[in-house]
Amino acid sequence: MLHDLLIGPFAEFEFMRRALVGTLVLSLSACPVGVFLMLRRMSLSGDAIAHSILPGAAVGFLVSGLELLPMTFGGLVAGLAVALLSGAVSRSTIQKEDASLAAFYLISLALGVLLVSLKGSSVDLLHVLFGSVLALDDQALILIGSIATATVLALAVAWRGLVAECLDPIFLRSVSGVGPWIHVLFLVLVVLNLVGGFEALGTLLSVGLMMLPAAAARFWTRRLETMCALAVGFGALASVTGLLVSYHASVASGPAIVLTAGILYVLSLAFGRRGLIAGRLSTRHRTA
Repeated sequence: MLHDLLIGPFAEFEFMRRALVGTLVLSLSACPVGVFLMLRRMSLSGDAIAHSILPGAAVGFLVSGLELLPMTFGGLVAGLAVALLSGAVSRSTIQKEDASLAAFYLISLALGVLLVSLKGSSVDLLHVLFGSVLALDDQALILIGSIATATVLALAVAWRGLVAECLDPIFLRSVSGVGPWIHVLFLVLVVLNLVGGFEALGTLLSVGLMMLPAAAARFWTRRLETMCALAVGFGALASVTGLLVSYHASVASGPAIVLTAGILYVLSLAFGRRGLIAGRLSTRHRTA
């Protein structure tokens, strides 16, 4: 019974195995990046950047249809352009980076939907917006694996710089000239992982697997390394559980994965070592 419930779908169907591999590898790279986004108080910026991928992917769709490489390249260019432009606007004008990101995000979302609608159907638009994790092919898995490999290597090499830039960017720039380059590297990692999640979860949901496990892990530990490891674990658990729920309940896989990650967040919020219940018990203990 348990075999049919938990293992049977992956053992019987290749598309389920591909979806599992893709989401697990994506969790390995995107969730640690999500931890840094959260600690830098850029969680909503990640969402804005995810939506900014859409017009570039739409241009790739207009040129080649639902071909992976043109849509991926277009999304990567668009995402990096919006991230860098919003930073340039915030440095050269009175507008803060969150406001400029919001402006570019709204423009990008509207432009992307308009471009897709010029050539595609509502089905194509849904594929671009919400992805198709059960349709991952070898090319998509190679792309996700390459992005994960590059991300893990970059985190390993630039870990101390990323931590310093996250905690005190002004100090890092005052003592070292690598501060701006670390910031650019971080933005590249964010966009790369959002592009990697684009094919599986679409532009609207790709940030969910990046941020929700990271936010859940924050309620369990203060240590950055442990937080990243927990985020990866939560992402993997959400991927497996979401795929099983989508299979047995016949619901969309991408939303099921992100919703499962959301449930893990709510449970961590309530029962985590730094969550609501633990906080109230600690307060009562101090006042007793």
